[in-house]
Parts: sequence; structure tokens; C-alpha cells
Amino acid sequence: MNNLHLAVQFFLQIAVILLACRAVGLVAKRFGQPQVVAEMITGVLLGPSLFGWLAPGWQASLFPWDATQQTRDTQSYLYPVSQLGLALYMFVVGMEFRVDILKRHFKSSVAVSAAGILTPFALGGLLGWAMFTWTDLFPAKTSLFEAVLFLGASMSITAFPMLARIIHFKGLTGTRMGTIALGAGALDDAAAWCLLALVLASFDRNYSHALVNMGGGALFVLVMLLLVRPLLAWLSQWLFDKGSLTETGLVVALSTMALAAWFTDLIGLHAVFGAFVAGAVLPRNVARDIIPRIQPLTVTLLLPLFFTYSGLNTKIGLLNTPFLWLMCAAVLVAAIAGKGLACWLAARATGVPNREALGIGILMNARGLMELIIINIGLQRGIISAGLFATLVIMAVVTTLMASPIFDRLVGKGFSGAPQPAGGDEVEGAQARS
Repeated sequence: MNNLHLAVQFFLQIAVILLACRAVGLVAKRFGQPQVVAEMITGVLLGPSLFGWLAPGWQASLFPWDATQQTRDTQSYLYPVSQLGLALYMFVVGMEFRVDILKRHFKSSVAVSAAGILTPFALGGLLGWAMFTWTDLFPAKTSLFEAVLFLGASMSITAFPMLARIIHFKGLTGTRMGTIALGAGALDDAAAWCLLALVLASFDRNYSHALVNMGGGALFVLVMLLLVRPLLAWLSQWLFDKGSLTETGLVVALSTMALAAWFTDLIGLHAVFGAFVAGAVLPRNVARDIIPRIQPLTVTLLLPLFFTYSGLNTKIGLLNTPFLWLMCAAVLVAAIAGKGLACWLAARATGVPNREALGIGILMNARGLMELIIINIGLQRGIISAGLFATLVIMAVVTTLMASPIFDRLVGKGFSGAPQPAGGDEVEGAQARS
């Protein structure tokens, strides 16, 4: 496919993706679902699970498949653009992150994070052992250690970008509930990616990669907090003209985000964490000026491309036997009990009021497409079978779909908990996008 054809194809894909996301969003809104959930569903529907099943010719024409490379021709441009949208969004989330509230409720965030990792990991590992022992859902070259670790990590993930979007939609940005959930979600996902690095290291018989992943992540956070943050604060005095951030200031901020995302992606922690930390260390006066400039285009244009790209290789039709549906039910029960209930109890144990603790548990249970990213890696590397992949896809979709309506029913629609006073240097949360 030549470059001119790629450009023509790309613009057509953008139009179809955006219109489809908005159409599904209108339907999803009637069922109390935020736009971000509609975008996740749309990504799966535009792939082989529905569009490719109903109109395989049209789907292949819109999202062509390169048989020689065993990949989609669209990967060369749709993938990097989708990653840019995801990184920019997490950059905005980082800028809106209320560090002052996290400090006041640090114990709760750590407790919720620990519960949200250890309990689902234990249940997932037990299921992994059972599936490895009595089924063929793991390929022969996958060891018992890798099976247990991979399924445990898959159960432990919280969809950090998805969680952030739902929190915006619910008007929870800057609240105690939203900040504790985001802080715990960030810790959970970082831990899950470290576990995945350990699985891949074992699979490749090379543990140096896991050491780089975990050690590099810790070093990155320290450098960003102790060196980059004060440096940006010092530079910020020259980045404003007549009270407004200059174009140079915008370039400095975006370059910081890109370098942070590049480094965390390089060490295997995924670009979202670098972008989030870059936003969190940005001076608050700079953040206030940047958010309204980049948020609208990011959430309406770039982020839907990420969800669509992630759904293109999802084939729910592989779940085609009663046994696989039984395994799916077991995975779903373990996922909900291990994540939702454990996080609720952990929040209550650290003094969070019951309604807010319940809300945190419900929000943390949403796994979304971060789950799909991890299991796609597992499928591509041959760690899991196509049947287990489809099972985990169902779990990711169901746990995400149930978050918003269950939150409204059990916690209360519009409930945000006790108002949290903003520090003088903290950025105000952006308005939720419906």
C-alpha cells in the first residue's frame, strides 16, 4: 500500500471511527454508560467480532490485513496515532491529579492498591493452576509458573485510562473517592506490568528485562520528582508572556511528556505511566494553561483511535463451547470478588466512609482495554491460547460495562463524597465529557 493510499485510507478510518463512537455513545448514554465505554465497545464492534462477521469484505477494505506480515496495514499509522492519543490523555489526567488529596489519603490508596493486587492475583493464580493442570487453555510451551503469573497479572489490572475517563464522567475529579481510586489504579497497573515483564522474562529465559522494567520504573519516578519537577518549576518563570503560556512553554511541556512516555515504553512499563507522571510533576500554573488547549482534541479525536485499534484483533466468537463459557464464568466471578470486594473492604478498613469505599471498589473493578493490551501481548507471544484470550476479553468488557450502572445504583447517581479543599497550587479538574 503506497503512502498516498495510506493517507486516503487513514482519513476514511477517522471519519468512520468517530461517527461510530458517537452513535454507540448515544445508545450507551441511555443505559447510563459514559462515552469512554461506548468507545471501547465500538472498537470491538468495528473488528472481526461484528463488522468483520457481518460484512467481512467491507471490514477488510476499511482495515486491510497484510497476509505476508500477518498484521494490519493500518498498524504503521493507526497504532502510533492511537498511542499518542492515549499518552496525551494520561498527560491531562496527570495534570489534573490532586497530589494534595493523595497525600492526605495515602494510606487508603496503598491499602486499596495492595488489596486490588494481592487478592485478584491469588484467585487468578489459582485459576491459572487449575487451567494449566486440567485444560489445554495454555499452550504446551507455557510453564506452570508462567501460567499462574500471567493469569494473576491479568486479574490484577485496573484500566487506568478507562478509570480516569469514568471518574471525569461521574464528576469525581479532585474528590477523595476519585483521587484514591486513581492513585490505587496507578499502583495496581504498574505492579501488573512488572508482573507481565517477569512472565515475558521467564518465557524468553532472560530475567534482565524484568530487572530493567522494575528498577527503571522506580528510578524514573525519583528522577521526575527530584530533578525534573524543580527544573520545570524554575523554567516556568520564563515560559509566560502577559499571564499566558507561550508556544515555547507548550513545546517544553509536550516534549517532557513525549520523553517520559518514550522512556517508560522503552523499559516495558508502557507509555501511559510516563505521560501520567509527566503531567503530575508539571507546575500547576503551566498545567492550568495547557489543559484547555489539548484536552478537547485529545478526547474527541485521538483517544477513540486507541480504543478502535485495540479492538481490531478481538474475536469474541472464539468463545464457542460450553466449557469455555464455564471457564469465562469462573474468571468473571474471581475477577469481581478479587478486585471489587477486596478494594471496598480495604478502603473501609482505612476509614473511608462506606458509600465512598463502595464506589472505590466498583471503580477499581473496571479493567477495560488495558486488560486487552496485556492479553493481546500474551496471545501474540504464545503464552495463552485463543480460547483463553476470548475468555479474558469477555471478563474485561463485562467488568467495565457493569461499573457505571452499579455505581449509580449502589452509591448514588451524582454522588461525589465530601468536597475536598483545593491547595493553592493545585489545578482544577476539567469538566466531565458526556
